[in-house]
Amino acid sequence: MISEPVEGDLMRDDLLVTVRQLKEELNAVLLAHYYTVPEIQMAADVVGDSLALARSAEKTGADVIVFAGVYFMAETAKILNPEKLVLVPDADAGCPLADSCPADEFVAFRRRYPDAVAVSYINSSAEIKSLSDIICTSSNVERIIRSIPPEKEIIFGPDRNLGGYVSRKTGRKMMLWQGYCYVHDAFSADHILTVCRSYPDAVLVAHPECREEVLRHAVFVGSTQAMLDFTVSSRYERFIVATEPGILFEMQKRSPHKVFIPAPKNPENPRNVCRQMKQNNLENLVECMRRKAPEVVLSEELREAALLPIRRMLDRSQ
Repeated sequence: MISEPVEGDLMRDDLLVTVRQLKEELNAVLLAHYYTVPEIQMAADVVGDSLALARSAEKTGADVIVFAGVYFMAETAKILNPEKLVLVPDADAGCPLADSCPADEFVAFRRRYPDAVAVSYINSSAEIKSLSDIICTSSNVERIIRSIPPEKEIIFGPDRNLGGYVSRKTGRKMMLWQGYCYVHDAFSADHILTVCRSYPDAVLVAHPECREEVLRHAVFVGSTQAMLDFTVSSRYERFIVATEPGILFEMQKRSPHKVFIPAPKNPENPRNVCRQMKQNNLENLVECMRRKAPEVVLSEELREAALLPIRRMLDRSQ
């Protein structure tokens, strides 16, 4: 028996058609992060983590870049493509981790270590990027840190958990800015181990933005893309996934025969969701493409200052 399509599915399909038409009219490319809602991922030309999306933004031949993610990602696209129109579905889709590092406080932090190399996570504002020596993502952070001469001190920000993880892995002492991602920092070993006991044949995979108490129990720690690749190639059939649950859509699509269990934050809130990523939806995506707004605008002085550390990252990530 074939079920009739429901009204919500019909509306979604109509919006997806409209998005395709608008992309053609604008000669636009739609970039989306794995943490956005499934409908956005279905509409996107490229779905990826921060490094993959930065590379796609750098290489695109489109006239317009529509970035469905959080605001710092669209800023990065604009930094790399000053001549292109860069649009976001919701200009208020920010990143609390990026917001936790104000530029004036970061300047004061750097002054305490005047000879240190400042490595900033891509999850930061354009201002923080402009004040940094090199940018990194969770995909390339280990490579970036290992590329710095061993005699040099390192400042790392704004994510203390990612910084702590790579410090332990490389043996490099680093001065850490004390920011964190509220999604990943909320995972606790107690609640995750309870789930692990409930699914004894499942293995834990975790993002390095999680706390050390969680990471030490994971069979695999890596960026969003690395976790996805691991679940595809792994012999394991069941995974407890300690990151934003938006990635489960792509994991299930790539491995339909495998089981993916979102790691809990606590029993009352079994899914730990990035509210800002979920502010991107098909309705405001269509509206932004029709209006060609909100547009990401940066001063040329700021853009050029932020471009240099991003270029260093991309050059060292080949």
